[in-house]
Amino acid sequence: MTRGGVRGIGLALVAAGLLLLLLAHWPASARAEGDHVALIKLDGVIDAVSERFISRAIDKAADDGAALIVIELDTPGGRADSMRDIIEAILGSRAPLAVYVSPAGARAASAGTFITAAANFAVMAPTTNIGAAAPVSSGGGELPPTLQKKVNEDILALIRGISERRNRNAAALEDTVTSALAYSADEALEIGIIDLIATDLGDLLSQLEGRPAETASGSVEVSTAGLPVREVRKTMLERFLGLIADPNIAYLLLSLGSLALLAEFFSPGVFGPGVVGVLALLLAFVAVGLLPVSWVGVALILFAMGLFYFELQAPGIGAFGAGGVVSFLVGSFLLFGGFFESSVIPEPAVEVNRWLIGGMTAALVLALLTILNLAREGGSADAFVGTPDEALIGARGVALSDLAPSGTVRIGDREWSATTEEWTSISAGREVRVISIYSGGVIKVSDSFPETGSRTRMIVSAVADRIRRTFRRDNT
Repeated sequence: MTRGGVRGIGLALVAAGLLLLLLAHWPASARAEGDHVALIKLDGVIDAVSERFISRAIDKAADDGAALIVIELDTPGGRADSMRDIIEAILGSRAPLAVYVSPAGARAASAGTFITAAANFAVMAPTTNIGAAAPVSSGGGELPPTLQKKVNEDILALIRGISERRNRNAAALEDTVTSALAYSADEALEIGIIDLIATDLGDLLSQLEGRPAETASGSVEVSTAGLPVREVRKTMLERFLGLIADPNIAYLLLSLGSLALLAEFFSPGVFGPGVVGVLALLLAFVAVGLLPVSWVGVALILFAMGLFYFELQAPGIGAFGAGGVVSFLVGSFLLFGGFFESSVIPEPAVEVNRWLIGGMTAALVLALLTILNLAREGGSADAFVGTPDEALIGARGVALSDLAPSGTVRIGDREWSATTEEWTSISAGREVRVISIYSGGVIKVSDSFPETGSRTRMIVSAVADRIRRTFRRDNT
């Protein structure tokens, strides 16, 4: 890569770092200090992004002097590791905390069951439900018997520990795991899974007034009468991470970033593709780090780009290109979905849209064929010799960038797009001579200089080269 390309990547890294730093410190809202009720809303799957938000919000609410923290929850479940981290944050809260399954029609399914049970006060709105936390495989099927027993024991131990800590009906909560049972709000209250039913937040606060709670700071009594309710909102960084932590967006960033870097390596010095590629890959790796990614899929996609690079070094071979397409397609399907690991609790499916995979693969093949055609012909195969630039044949200049096989050279006082012979490369700064001319402003150069010969011999050699390329094209 040329110094310009390296400089472009460096600038891209600096820009990305500054952007993330700015987003991380961008205030979500004015600081809310003093006695108040802190409201945290979690609507969606339990994942790494929501876990970081909930953990930060709980700490912030306690630091700001919240008399009570309320997590308003509506979730289909999510990742087991993120669920455990949220439970840890709830059990370690320095302020009393209530989980409120709301609004009407909401649910605390799967991982949401554990999170609700872990709160000081488990509260549900009418016509909500809780439960269905039986372990399944990542594909939604049943686990093998041995693994099923192991996972069940692990999850049951967790739910029993929570039940003992919060004085809940352990047997009923265990049934949500062993039998995948779910309960309505009325049923959950009757069997002792939750503490109360509240029609709205105001009703919840009035019912909790004066109740004792055990926190990480000791025993306290809930007193929220007359206190304002302040919502702890997501920061700009958390919103941004929530946006890119989508399997389709992560896949696009990984694919397009890899292609952009491939274009930078193929045509060093262009600068633009390198910057775009580095930024896209940085965001892609941030995104896949927040998702249940298969690194085998990531490796296959990156391996495909390596095969495409070798294909572009020797256009016409075909084996590298075909292997790259297959590797890219297989990697795309394996990128998400947990093919190589088992889930502990039911998790929402994380996969790339198949139409998107098909479209990206088709676009990739089209782009590859276009680049190969340009690499084979150096532009258009027409108007080879006999143009006003014929005098360039034999002229000497200097390579402005690495030619591997394409780049830029300077002949006299003019810069040209140039290409070298197959399987050869020329380093930036080396002296070159023109051996062929193509229409479209592309020339073919070499860094070898015959000791004898004439300009006429060079032109004859160029014409022979044109005939050889045309013959090869007609027979492929």
